[in-house]
Amino acid sequence: MEILAFGVQSDEKPLIERAFAGKHEVRCLDVFLNRDTAPIAAGYEIVSTSVNADLGGAVLQTLAAGGTQLIAQRSTGFNNIDLDVAERLALRVSRVSYYSPYSVAEFAWTLAMAVNRRVIRAAGRTRDFDFRLDGLLGRDMHGRTVGVIGTGKIGEAFTRIAHGFGMKLLGWDVAENPACVELGMRYVDKERLLAESDLVSLHVPLLPPTHHLIDKDALALMKDDAILVNSSRGGLVDTSALVGELRAGRFLGVGLDVYEAEAGLFFLDKSLEGVDDDTLARLVTFPNVIVTSHQAYYTEDAVGQIIDATVRNVDDYLAGRHSDNVLVPARPGP
Repeated sequence: MEILAFGVQSDEKPLIERAFAGKHEVRCLDVFLNRDTAPIAAGYEIVSTSVNADLGGAVLQTLAAGGTQLIAQRSTGFNNIDLDVAERLALRVSRVSYYSPYSVAEFAWTLAMAVNRRVIRAAGRTRDFDFRLDGLLGRDMHGRTVGVIGTGKIGEAFTRIAHGFGMKLLGWDVAENPACVELGMRYVDKERLLAESDLVSLHVPLLPPTHHLIDKDALALMKDDAILVNSSRGGLVDTSALVGELRAGRFLGVGLDVYEAEAGLFFLDKSLEGVDDDTLARLVTFPNVIVTSHQAYYTEDAVGQIIDATVRNVDDYLAGRHSDNVLVPARPGP
């Protein structure tokens, strides 16, 4: 069986080839799956995709017409997949329901501390042999309040680090995590969390109820000198509203590893083309903002676990087994 893998990063390719070695052949492409590239998959029963793939109805139609029967997505999130259309087309869809939560939690803290301690500005200065401290004043995290929105596996890992800093812990979620409560977290309503927190970090999935969870009204509740970090999904934050608040001089810092219009931008080199996204272009000009390209998960440990889970998903499909990673089971359409 030859598998076609879209959106494979150069660091990821040898890990994928090694994981499938002796089982199946795998053809790795650095292009992302979208309407233009979907015809490449013709004749491939199994296609593996990355988190930024376009798996809307039109692309799924093309895949199904070309003979694809399994889509094995190499990510936990699946908001890019039209599951209803996949089910109608009898396409089996799997994902990776779990990988190292520490990769994302640690990177979220990397962003938080980088904006707090002005690391990017400081490094740029010293590269020019400018060793002044003006404008680099940060603050201790110890004793301050962190608000964790979403306290699942990643949120819990983030909370444990916050506990290590000696912070006061506030949480918001549909259900309390006993491990976070044991660390001293108090669960409060979202409005109180936003109003009282010095640092707010987002760790919830992107679903219709969470789209623009942090909108203009939510941002208005936050402290003027708060830090906001989003390492989950870009659509959780109304970016236009955020830019408006930043233009008004609010927030000590903002760290974003995701962006709501990142498809077609992130994971690609646009340095010679320029970007026609005015909101993103404005966002990256603020000196208290760091934007990275959806790399929080990108550690050897996490990527290795994602690939191993993808291999198991392929094996399960070929053996006719079901697992918790299956989002859409293969079955005849209407």
